Amino acid sequence: MKKNTIFTISAIVVLFLFLLYASHNFSAYNIRILNNVAIFLILAASYNLINGVTGQFSLEPNGFAAIGAYTAAILTLTPAQKSAMFIITPMVPWLQSVHMAFLPALIVAGLVTAFVGFILGFPVFRVRGDYLAIVTLGFGLTIRVVSNNTISITNGALGLKGIGNYTTLWWSWGWAVLAMIVIMRLINSEYGRAMKAVRDDEDAAIAMGINTFRVKMTAFVTSAFFEGVAGGLLAHLITTISPTLFTFFFTFNLLIIIVIGGLGSMTGTAIATVLVIWGSELLRFVEQPMHIFSLTIPGIPGMRMVIFAILLIIIMIFARDGLMGQKEFSWDSFFKFFKKNKKLAK
Repeated sequence: MKKNTIFTISAIVVLFLFLLYASHNFSAYNIRILNNVAIFLILAASYNLINGVTGQFSLEPNGFAAIGAYTAAILTLTPAQKSAMFIITPMVPWLQSVHMAFLPALIVAGLVTAFVGFILGFPVFRVRGDYLAIVTLGFGLTIRVVSNNTISITNGALGLKGIGNYTTLWWSWGWAVLAMIVIMRLINSEYGRAMKAVRDDEDAAIAMGINTFRVKMTAFVTSAFFEGVAGGLLAHLITTISPTLFTFFFTFNLLIIIVIGGLGSMTGTAIATVLVIWGSELLRFVEQPMHIFSLTIPGIPGMRMVIFAILLIIIMIFARDGLMGQKEFSWDSFFKFFKKNKKLAK
Protein backbone atom coordinates (compact mmCIF):
# COMPACT_ATOMS: atom_id res chain seq x y z
CA MET A 1 0.00 0.00 0.00
CA LYS A 2 1.35 3.42 -0.95
CA LYS A 3 2.41 5.86 1.76
CA ASN A 4 -0.06 8.51 0.56
CA THR A 5 -2.94 6.01 0.75
CA ILE A 6 -2.00 5.08 4.32
CA PHE A 7 -1.95 8.74 5.34
CA THR A 8 -5.31 9.38 3.66
CA ILE A 9 -6.94 6.41 5.41
CA SER A 10 -5.43 7.58 8.71
CA ALA A 11 -6.89 11.06 8.17
CA ILE A 12 -10.34 9.57 7.50
CA VAL A 13 -10.06 7.48 10.68
CA VAL A 14 -9.13 10.62 12.67
CA LEU A 15 -12.13 12.43 11.15
CA PHE A 16 -14.53 9.69 12.24
CA LEU A 17 -12.97 9.54 15.71
CA PHE A 18 -13.64 13.30 15.94
CA LEU A 19 -17.23 12.70 14.81
CA LEU A 20 -17.60 10.01 17.48
CA TYR A 21 -16.42 12.49 20.11
CA ALA A 22 -18.66 15.23 18.69
CA SER A 23 -21.76 13.03 18.67
CA HIS A 24 -21.41 12.48 22.44
CA ASN A 25 -20.05 15.84 23.59
CA PHE A 26 -21.21 18.59 21.20
CA SER A 27 -24.49 20.44 21.59
CA ALA A 28 -27.37 19.78 19.19
CA TYR A 29 -26.69 23.18 17.62
CA ASN A 30 -23.02 22.38 16.84
CA ILE A 31 -23.92 18.91 15.57
CA ARG A 32 -26.44 20.50 13.21
CA ILE A 33 -23.72 22.85 11.90
CA LEU A 34 -21.39 19.88 11.34
CA ASN A 35 -24.16 18.16 9.37
CA ASN A 36 -24.68 21.33 7.31
CA VAL A 37 -20.95 21.53 6.59
CA ALA A 38 -20.93 17.93 5.32
CA ILE A 39 -24.03 18.39 3.14
CA PHE A 40 -22.73 21.62 1.61
CA LEU A 41 -19.34 19.97 1.08
CA ILE A 42 -21.05 17.31 -1.07
CA LEU A 43 -22.97 19.99 -2.97
CA ALA A 44 -19.94 22.27 -3.46
CA ALA A 45 -17.56 19.48 -4.50
CA SER A 46 -20.13 18.18 -7.01
CA TYR A 47 -20.73 21.69 -8.31
CA ASN A 48 -16.99 22.34 -8.63
CA LEU A 49 -16.63 19.20 -10.74
CA ILE A 50 -18.79 20.63 -13.52
CA ASN A 51 -18.07 24.32 -12.99
CA GLY A 52 -14.41 24.40 -11.93
CA VAL A 53 -12.82 21.19 -13.23
CA THR A 54 -14.77 20.93 -16.51
CA GLY A 55 -15.18 24.70 -16.93
CA GLN A 56 -18.91 24.67 -17.71
CA PHE A 57 -20.61 27.70 -16.12
CA SER A 58 -23.72 25.94 -14.86
CA LEU A 59 -26.33 27.28 -12.41
CA GLU A 60 -28.33 24.12 -11.81
CA PRO A 61 -27.58 22.91 -8.20
CA ASN A 62 -30.80 24.23 -6.65
CA GLY A 63 -32.82 22.26 -9.21
CA PHE A 64 -30.91 19.00 -8.68
CA ALA A 65 -30.96 19.38 -4.88
CA ALA A 66 -34.73 19.95 -5.02
CA ILE A 67 -35.28 16.78 -7.08
CA GLY A 68 -33.17 14.75 -4.66
CA ALA A 69 -34.85 16.23 -1.59
CA TYR A 70 -38.40 15.61 -2.83
CA THR A 71 -37.60 12.12 -4.11
CA ALA A 72 -35.94 10.96 -0.88
CA ALA A 73 -38.63 12.56 1.31
CA ILE A 74 -41.53 11.04 -0.65
CA LEU A 75 -39.91 7.60 -0.49
CA THR A 76 -39.29 7.65 3.28
CA LEU A 77 -42.71 9.04 4.26
CA THR A 78 -45.19 6.33 5.23
CA PRO A 79 -48.51 5.92 3.39
CA ALA A 80 -50.33 7.16 6.52
CA GLN A 81 -48.20 10.33 6.64
CA LYS A 82 -48.86 11.00 2.97
CA SER A 83 -52.62 10.58 3.40
CA ALA A 84 -52.66 13.02 6.31
CA MET A 85 -50.40 15.55 4.58
CA PHE A 86 -52.01 15.80 1.14
CA ILE A 87 -55.20 17.61 2.18
CA ILE A 88 -55.85 19.67 -0.98
CA THR A 89 -55.26 16.98 -3.61
CA PRO A 90 -54.60 13.30 -2.77
CA MET A 91 -51.21 11.94 -3.72
CA VAL A 92 -51.02 9.95 -6.94
CA PRO A 93 -51.71 6.24 -6.13
CA TRP A 94 -48.43 4.91 -7.52
CA LEU A 95 -46.47 7.02 -5.00
CA GLN A 96 -48.95 6.81 -2.13
CA SER A 97 -48.07 3.22 -1.22
CA VAL A 98 -44.31 3.42 -1.80
CA HIS A 99 -42.16 3.37 1.33
CA MET A 100 -38.39 2.81 1.63
CA ALA A 101 -35.65 2.85 4.24
CA PHE A 102 -33.33 5.87 4.35
CA LEU A 103 -30.32 4.45 2.49
CA PRO A 104 -32.24 3.03 -0.52
CA ALA A 105 -34.21 6.29 -0.68
CA LEU A 106 -30.99 8.33 -0.88
CA ILE A 107 -29.59 6.09 -3.61
CA VAL A 108 -32.83 6.28 -5.61
CA ALA A 109 -32.85 10.07 -5.13
CA GLY A 110 -29.31 10.24 -6.53
CA LEU A 111 -30.18 7.98 -9.47
CA VAL A 112 -33.36 9.91 -10.32
CA THR A 113 -31.44 13.20 -10.22
CA ALA A 114 -28.63 11.69 -12.33
CA PHE A 115 -31.21 10.52 -14.90
CA VAL A 116 -32.71 14.04 -15.05
CA GLY A 117 -29.16 15.39 -15.45
CA PHE A 118 -28.55 12.94 -18.29
CA ILE A 119 -31.72 14.02 -20.12
CA LEU A 120 -30.97 17.70 -19.46
CA GLY A 121 -27.42 17.34 -20.74
CA PHE A 122 -28.50 16.79 -24.35
CA PRO A 123 -30.03 20.25 -24.89
CA VAL A 124 -27.80 22.02 -22.33
CA PHE A 125 -24.46 21.11 -23.89
CA ARG A 126 -25.48 22.39 -27.31
CA VAL A 127 -24.47 25.82 -25.96
CA ARG A 128 -21.46 27.20 -24.09
CA GLY A 129 -20.47 29.97 -21.70
CA ASP A 130 -23.10 32.51 -20.68
CA TYR A 131 -25.76 30.73 -22.72
CA LEU A 132 -25.14 27.54 -20.74
CA ALA A 133 -25.55 29.53 -17.51
CA ILE A 134 -28.88 30.97 -18.71
CA VAL A 135 -30.23 27.55 -19.74
CA THR A 136 -29.31 25.88 -16.43
CA LEU A 137 -30.64 28.87 -14.48
CA GLY A 138 -33.91 28.41 -16.31
CA PHE A 139 -33.89 24.72 -15.34
CA GLY A 140 -33.63 25.63 -11.64
CA LEU A 141 -36.50 28.10 -11.94
CA THR A 142 -38.57 25.52 -13.84
CA ILE A 143 -38.11 22.90 -11.11
CA ARG A 144 -39.37 25.40 -8.54
CA VAL A 145 -42.45 26.19 -10.65
CA VAL A 146 -43.11 22.48 -11.24
CA SER A 147 -42.81 21.66 -7.52
CA ASN A 148 -45.28 24.46 -6.78
CA ASN A 149 -47.85 23.17 -9.26
CA THR A 150 -47.62 19.36 -9.14
CA ILE A 151 -49.71 19.28 -5.97
CA SER A 152 -50.51 15.56 -6.22
CA ILE A 153 -46.78 14.74 -6.04
CA THR A 154 -45.03 17.52 -4.10
CA ASN A 155 -48.00 18.94 -2.12
CA GLY A 156 -47.41 22.26 -3.88
CA ALA A 157 -46.60 25.36 -1.87
CA LEU A 158 -47.46 23.55 1.39
CA GLY A 159 -44.41 21.36 0.94
CA LEU A 160 -43.62 18.16 2.82
CA LYS A 161 -43.53 18.09 6.62
CA GLY A 162 -42.90 15.45 9.24
CA ILE A 163 -39.97 13.99 7.29
CA GLY A 164 -37.92 11.57 9.40
CA ASN A 165 -34.90 13.12 11.12
CA TYR A 166 -32.56 10.43 9.80
CA THR A 167 -29.54 12.54 8.84
CA THR A 168 -26.83 12.02 11.46
CA LEU A 169 -23.13 12.86 11.49
CA TRP A 170 -22.39 9.36 10.22
CA TRP A 171 -24.75 9.62 7.27
CA SER A 172 -23.76 13.15 6.24
CA TRP A 173 -20.00 12.76 6.68
CA GLY A 174 -20.02 9.21 5.32
CA TRP A 175 -21.54 10.47 2.08
CA ALA A 176 -19.22 13.52 2.11
CA VAL A 177 -16.12 11.31 2.32
CA LEU A 178 -17.49 8.98 -0.37
CA ALA A 179 -18.28 11.93 -2.67
CA MET A 180 -14.80 13.41 -2.22
CA ILE A 181 -13.11 10.05 -2.89
CA VAL A 182 -15.17 9.38 -6.04
CA ILE A 183 -14.75 12.92 -7.39
CA MET A 184 -10.99 13.01 -6.66
CA ARG A 185 -10.47 9.62 -8.32
CA LEU A 186 -12.46 10.83 -11.32
CA ILE A 187 -10.40 14.03 -11.54
CA ASN A 188 -7.11 12.08 -11.37
CA SER A 189 -8.27 9.60 -14.04
CA GLU A 190 -8.09 9.85 -17.81
CA TYR A 191 -11.56 11.40 -17.78
CA GLY A 192 -10.37 14.02 -15.31
CA ARG A 193 -7.51 15.06 -17.57
CA ALA A 194 -9.96 15.30 -20.46
CA MET A 195 -12.26 17.49 -18.30
CA LYS A 196 -9.39 19.89 -17.61
CA ALA A 197 -8.57 19.95 -21.33
CA VAL A 198 -12.18 20.92 -22.09
CA ARG A 199 -11.97 23.65 -19.45
CA ASP A 200 -8.71 25.10 -20.76
CA ASP A 201 -9.58 25.05 -24.47
CA GLU A 202 -12.58 23.10 -25.74
CA ASP A 203 -11.75 23.64 -29.42
CA ALA A 204 -8.22 22.34 -28.91
CA ALA A 205 -9.63 19.34 -27.01
CA ILE A 206 -11.93 18.56 -29.96
CA ALA A 207 -8.95 18.84 -32.35
CA MET A 208 -7.06 16.31 -30.18
CA GLY A 209 -9.89 13.80 -30.61
CA ILE A 210 -11.53 14.17 -27.19
CA ASN A 211 -15.26 13.49 -27.18
CA THR A 212 -16.10 16.69 -25.31
CA PHE A 213 -19.83 15.92 -25.10
CA ARG A 214 -19.17 12.61 -23.35
CA VAL A 215 -16.69 14.25 -20.97
CA LYS A 216 -19.09 17.06 -20.04
CA MET A 217 -21.97 14.61 -19.66
CA THR A 218 -19.89 12.41 -17.32
CA ALA A 219 -19.13 15.38 -15.08
CA PHE A 220 -22.73 16.61 -15.22
CA VAL A 221 -24.33 13.26 -14.35
CA THR A 222 -21.83 12.55 -11.56
CA SER A 223 -22.46 16.01 -10.16
CA ALA A 224 -26.23 15.50 -10.41
CA PHE A 225 -26.08 12.18 -8.54
CA PHE A 226 -24.27 13.59 -5.51
CA GLU A 227 -26.33 16.79 -5.51
CA GLY A 228 -29.47 14.64 -5.41
CA VAL A 229 -28.09 12.64 -2.49
CA ALA A 230 -27.16 15.87 -0.68
CA GLY A 231 -30.69 17.17 -1.26
CA GLY A 232 -32.06 14.00 0.35
CA LEU A 233 -29.72 14.42 3.34
CA LEU A 234 -30.79 18.06 3.70
CA ALA A 235 -34.49 17.12 3.63
CA HIS A 236 -33.98 14.58 6.42
CA LEU A 237 -31.96 17.06 8.47
CA ILE A 238 -34.43 19.96 8.48
CA THR A 239 -37.46 17.54 8.27
CA THR A 240 -39.53 19.92 6.16
CA ILE A 241 -39.12 21.14 2.59
CA SER A 242 -40.97 23.48 0.26
CA PRO A 243 -40.26 25.12 -3.12
CA THR A 244 -39.07 28.31 -1.35
CA LEU A 245 -36.05 26.44 0.02
CA PHE A 246 -34.51 25.84 -3.42
CA THR A 247 -34.20 29.33 -4.86
CA PHE A 248 -31.29 30.77 -6.85
CA PHE A 249 -29.80 31.96 -3.54
CA PHE A 250 -29.15 28.27 -2.80
CA THR A 251 -26.98 28.02 -5.94
CA PHE A 252 -25.40 31.41 -5.24
CA ASN A 253 -24.12 30.17 -1.86
CA LEU A 254 -22.44 27.23 -3.57
CA LEU A 255 -20.95 29.54 -6.20
CA ILE A 256 -19.44 31.66 -3.41
CA ILE A 257 -17.90 28.56 -1.82
CA ILE A 258 -16.22 27.22 -4.97
CA VAL A 259 -14.94 30.66 -6.02
CA ILE A 260 -13.44 31.32 -2.58
CA GLY A 261 -11.87 27.87 -2.44
CA GLY A 262 -10.61 27.98 -6.01
CA LEU A 263 -12.33 26.81 -9.19
CA GLY A 264 -11.10 23.29 -9.83
CA SER A 265 -9.66 22.65 -6.35
CA MET A 266 -11.46 20.13 -4.14
CA THR A 267 -9.13 20.96 -1.24
CA GLY A 268 -10.09 24.62 -1.59
CA THR A 269 -13.75 23.62 -1.72
CA ALA A 270 -13.44 21.75 1.59
CA ILE A 271 -11.70 24.70 3.28
CA ALA A 272 -14.15 27.26 1.87
CA THR A 273 -17.17 25.17 2.92
CA VAL A 274 -16.02 25.19 6.54
CA LEU A 275 -15.26 28.94 6.38
CA VAL A 276 -18.58 29.89 4.80
CA ILE A 277 -20.98 27.54 6.61
CA TRP A 278 -19.40 27.50 10.06
CA GLY A 279 -17.94 31.01 9.82
CA SER A 280 -21.30 32.57 9.06
CA GLU A 281 -22.70 30.90 12.20
CA LEU A 282 -19.80 32.06 14.37
CA LEU A 283 -20.55 35.67 13.41
CA ARG A 284 -24.04 35.53 14.93
CA PHE A 285 -22.71 37.09 18.14
CA VAL A 286 -22.42 40.49 16.39
CA GLU A 287 -26.22 40.59 16.10
CA GLN A 288 -26.62 40.28 19.89
CA PRO A 289 -26.35 43.18 22.38
CA MET A 290 -22.75 43.53 23.63
CA HIS A 291 -21.41 45.17 26.79
CA ILE A 292 -17.87 46.56 26.54
CA PHE A 293 -16.91 48.13 29.88
CA SER A 294 -19.61 50.80 30.44
CA LEU A 295 -20.58 50.92 26.77
CA THR A 296 -23.62 48.99 25.55
CA ILE A 297 -23.82 48.20 21.86
CA PRO A 298 -27.30 47.12 20.69
CA GLY A 299 -27.65 44.12 18.43
CA ILE A 300 -28.02 44.99 14.76
CA PRO A 301 -29.99 42.42 12.73
CA GLY A 302 -28.19 41.56 9.51
CA MET A 303 -24.79 42.83 10.68
CA ARG A 304 -23.47 39.27 10.50
CA MET A 305 -23.94 39.18 6.74
CA VAL A 306 -22.40 42.64 6.31
CA ILE A 307 -19.21 41.57 8.12
CA PHE A 308 -19.22 38.27 6.26
CA ALA A 309 -19.49 40.09 2.90
CA ILE A 310 -16.57 42.36 3.82
CA LEU A 311 -14.44 39.33 4.72
CA LEU A 312 -15.32 37.72 1.38
CA ILE A 313 -14.30 40.87 -0.49
CA ILE A 314 -10.95 40.94 1.37
CA ILE A 315 -10.33 37.28 0.50
CA MET A 316 -11.09 37.86 -3.18
CA ILE A 317 -8.83 40.96 -3.31
CA PHE A 318 -5.81 39.13 -1.91
CA ALA A 319 -6.55 35.70 -3.39
CA ARG A 320 -8.07 36.33 -6.81
CA ASP A 321 -7.86 32.66 -7.82
CA GLY A 322 -9.33 31.54 -4.50
CA LEU A 323 -7.60 30.17 -1.44
CA MET A 324 -6.08 27.21 -3.31
CA GLY A 325 -6.35 28.27 -6.96
CA GLN A 326 -6.33 25.01 -8.90
CA LYS A 327 -3.90 23.31 -6.51
CA GLU A 328 -4.70 20.32 -4.34
CA PHE A 329 -3.41 19.20 -0.97
CA SER A 330 -0.76 16.46 -1.13
CA TRP A 331 0.96 14.60 1.68
CA ASP A 332 4.36 15.01 -0.01
CA SER A 333 4.03 18.81 -0.01
CA PHE A 334 2.73 18.69 3.56
CA PHE A 335 5.78 16.86 4.91
CA LYS A 336 8.20 18.84 2.74
CA PHE A 337 6.82 22.04 4.30
CA PHE A 338 7.56 20.81 7.82
CA LYS A 339 11.01 19.51 6.85
CA LYS A 340 11.87 22.87 5.31
CA ASN A 341 10.73 24.75 8.44
CA LYS A 342 12.70 22.36 10.66
CA LYS A 343 15.89 23.06 8.69
CA LEU A 344 15.29 26.81 8.91
CA ALA A 345 14.82 26.53 12.68
CA LYS A 346 18.20 24.85 13.03
